[in-house]
Formats: sequence, structure tokens, C-alpha cells
Amino acid sequence: MSITSGSTAFNPDLTEIVEEAFERVGSELRTGYDLRTARRSLNILFADWANRGINMWTMDQGTITLVQGQSTYALPSDTVDLLEHVIRTQANSTSNQADLTITRISVSTYATLPNKLQQSRPIQVWVQRQDAQNSPTTITVASAVSATDTTITLSSTVGLSASGFLLIDTETVFYQYISDNTINTVARGQNNTTAASHSVGAAVIVQRLPAVTVWPIPDGGQTYTFAYWRLRRNQDAGSGVNVADVPFRFYPAMIAGLAYYLALKVPDGTNRLQVLKAQYDETWQLAADEDREKAAVRFVPRQQFIGRSY
Repeated sequence: MSITSGSTAFNPDLTEIVEEAFERVGSELRTGYDLRTARRSLNILFADWANRGINMWTMDQGTITLVQGQSTYALPSDTVDLLEHVIRTQANSTSNQADLTITRISVSTYATLPNKLQQSRPIQVWVQRQDAQNSPTTITVASAVSATDTTITLSSTVGLSASGFLLIDTETVFYQYISDNTINTVARGQNNTTAASHSVGAAVIVQRLPAVTVWPIPDGGQTYTFAYWRLRRNQDAGSGVNVADVPFRFYPAMIAGLAYYLALKVPDGTNRLQVLKAQYDETWQLAADEDREKAAVRFVPRQQFIGRSY
């Protein structure tokens, strides 16, 4: 009677993945540059996967406690997009929590809202899919700032957007409007940073963080929490000893895709290019078809009635 291994621990590291991909191309992993170019190709492959749809294993859940009078809140910098979101209300205890619908709108719809300062329970959200990059500036802090100040005077505001996120020292702040060289209604300690004092001359960096803008702006009637389910980026390929941020069912697609990408760069790789492309497309489709929600689909119509006057 045959005895099985009893193990389900197959989890190749980056070097093994690259070796398998090179062998499919008809080559070998020989130099440090071979590993570096394969790692770069694998990271590009992961970026392509983010464009192909939802990768179930990259779904995370998070919450943001909303603050009265603040409209915009940063999302984790590796956020690709939001999949679902609700407004959670909870008055003084956990026994009466309620998750209420909040509708996603476009920038065009948000722009046409007549009163963006209205305060109430948020019912709409605009998702800003920024690239999470930092842009250094020549702007500095012009007057000393305490950890509780809600206005900050800068050496200049030329080039700053009407509202947005700034990194000062190690603190991220969000400002809601500009007057002269002062940013106003500043929300301190954003993006999981801590409010701190800043000296004159501290550098100011523009941050293009993924964010949500809710409307109406939260009021002080009760505590509102923005609960969301997001699609995050795949973690990078790593340095060679890491395992990939990919479930085992996607190993064939990952290796086939890397082999196809390497064939575009390796000498004589074009001889196998069409075969490798076909293998990649097939293994990706098999994995993508399996990587889906298995629950029944439920559609809930939203009824709208338009009155007519005669």
C-alpha cells in the first residue's frame, strides 16, 4: 500500500519560481542580473493581474472613524480600489450597531453637489484612486506649529491643490482650503501618523494618497464609521528568499506568465513565445475562473420615483 507524503507545504521561494520559468524558456538562471530582471518582470506581472479583475486573496477589510466637519480620509497607500462600503452607526453600545448603505459616486456627480459643506449622516462617497506617490516641494513651514494647531502657515502655497494631503516631517495632515499662504481646517495625524509640533523650515511634501470623500460631511449627532472592503496591491516579489504573495492555485499562472515575460527578453526566447503565451492565457483563465465568490448572487433593485406637476 502506497503512503502519501501527508504534506501540503509546497511553497516555492522566488529563486525556485525563476528557475522554473527560465527552464520553460529553454534557458537557465545563471547570474545575479538574471534574477534581478526576472524579479522586475514578476512585479510587472503582478501589476497586470491588478488590471485583470478582483484577486480574492488581496481583499482586506478596514474601518475609518469619521470626524465631524471632515470630508476626506486617507486609505492605505497600497489600495487599488474599494469593492464594498457602508456607514456604520453605533450609539453608546455594541448592541445597536447598524450598517447603512452609502452610494459610490463619480467626481462629476460630486462636483455638481450644491452644498459640499452640509453636515448630516453621509450617504454618498467619492473614491479617489491616487497613486500614493510623494512629490517633494520647495515649500517649508513658515511659523512654528504645535500638535493641536488647525491652521498652518507655509512659505508658499503655489502649486498646491485647493485641498489635499501634505507630509510635514513624519506627520500627514489634510487641509480643506487655502487662504494666502495658510492652509486651514487642518486635520492632524492622518494616514496612521501622529500629530506633532513642527519647527520653522520643516519640509513640506505633497502626498497623492488614495482617499474617500463623503457627503454630507459627518455631523456630531452620533459616531459614524466608514467600513470598507478593499482590493490591495500584490506584495512585491522580494529579494530571492521570499515566497510569493500568491495562493497555491495561482502558481501555474504565475510561473507561466513569468516564462512568457522572460521569453520576450531572453535571446532565442521568441522561438517559444507563442506556446508560452498560450500556456499563460490558459492557466490564468483557469485560475481566474476558480478565484471567485461561490455564494449565490442577489440583486436588490433601487426604486426611484419622479414626481410630475401639472
